[in-house]
Amino acid sequence: MKASKSGAGSTAPPPAATGGFDSLPLGPATLANLAQLGYSQMTPVQAASLPAALAGADLIVQAQTGSGKTAAFALALLARVRVGGHAVQGVQALVLCPTRELADQVTQDIRKLARPEPIKVLTLCGGTPLRPQLASLAHGADVVVGTPGRVMDHLERESLSLAALNTLVLDEADRMLDMGFFDDIATVVRQCPAERQTLLYSATYPEGIERLSAKVMRQPKQIRVADAPGPPRIEQRFIEVQEDQRLHAVSQLLLHLRPASTLAFCNTRQQCRALAQVLQAQGFVALELHGDLDQRERDQVLVRFANGSASVLVASDIAARGLDISQLALVINVDVPADAATYTHRIGRTGRAEEHGLAITLASLDEMGRVGQIEQALGFSSAWQPLSALTPSAGGPLRPAMQTLQIAGGRKEKIRAGDILGALTKDLGFSGAQIGKINVNEFSTYLAVERGIAHEVLRRLGTAKVKGRSVKLRLLED
Repeated sequence: MKASKSGAGSTAPPPAATGGFDSLPLGPATLANLAQLGYSQMTPVQAASLPAALAGADLIVQAQTGSGKTAAFALALLARVRVGGHAVQGVQALVLCPTRELADQVTQDIRKLARPEPIKVLTLCGGTPLRPQLASLAHGADVVVGTPGRVMDHLERESLSLAALNTLVLDEADRMLDMGFFDDIATVVRQCPAERQTLLYSATYPEGIERLSAKVMRQPKQIRVADAPGPPRIEQRFIEVQEDQRLHAVSQLLLHLRPASTLAFCNTRQQCRALAQVLQAQGFVALELHGDLDQRERDQVLVRFANGSASVLVASDIAARGLDISQLALVINVDVPADAATYTHRIGRTGRAEEHGLAITLASLDEMGRVGQIEQALGFSSAWQPLSALTPSAGGPLRPAMQTLQIAGGRKEKIRAGDILGALTKDLGFSGAQIGKINVNEFSTYLAVERGIAHEVLRRLGTAKVKGRSVKLRLLED
């Protein structure tokens, strides 16, 4: 990592032993909550950055997605929140994220870590109605997590004030710069108090990060958590294909490996559509994620893939930014990425939380030059296997374990996940083990159930009551 002109800090390698959170100046209630959440030992990025962050220093932290950085900045900003009435104190911390999906995930993580205190965390993102956000802001918030564009909208409307802000976090700053948010971030920063702490997190260190940090930070300390490209927990393979073999090679891979979940990256939205159609025609439950989808369609796709109702998500790089799916078995680069940074971001979606992951790249002869550039930039030699080595495994069609039902009604109707689970288990007699994730959104609720009982749940829940009211629901077909 290059030294920033804006500060004299040095690159800090992760400590050999990360240690426990009780070595930090955190209160007993916070430590008890961390233990309850299963946070026992700090990850390298937490151990390297939290002491300085809790001491109030500005930080530039370079660490890969999935390294535990969210908890690192969340604990730091929560330690500075003064509890005692949202409307009186005002917004005290702001986290800027590149996408709505990442902002939603960050909000959930902060809320979990903030459980010991009555701290209100609010999400402000585009693609969702403005009116509910205005109503929530009118009641006050301690922490705001949002995308630059929507935060700017609220600042211009004067529905959001940052006068009381003491902590600003720029999460996945490299991605925000890739998406053209430099000027938006600068506009937001101009409305923040000069006396504040700024924490910047980035997986890579492009030239724009130095320019951004010089503009918004004061003598930041720099911390780089070494994460070698293609760490041991991610096995990388390359397969040479002819152009007319590429799409069918994906289905050969899926039938050969039979992964529970696969994220397949394409360089264009046209390629996304073509691959999804090929897979669907072959009986796979495959969904596509690209820029032509509206926000409702995008939300539905992400919910279905994350809850195990789809085996394959075919995505473009832009559409997948901020996507955080745990326990992702396989990443396929259907096309060779344009550069090493994109390759690193793609394969980093698997092998999360110390689990083993597999990343496979399909490459034609015309793409060998790009493969060589990636190898040189990341310092590894690619392992190749022939397409002919892929033989279908026994077991019939690859089908996901779950299926999703959509319920008309969400947070606006005061529906909670516990209400749905209670109706299914206590009232209708289904086993809790048969029920998967329940996602309650603003106006809809998505319920994942075992594939074999989906139609029975549809029939019985459709005639039952949730919180004393009948519900309308439908099965999202494959």
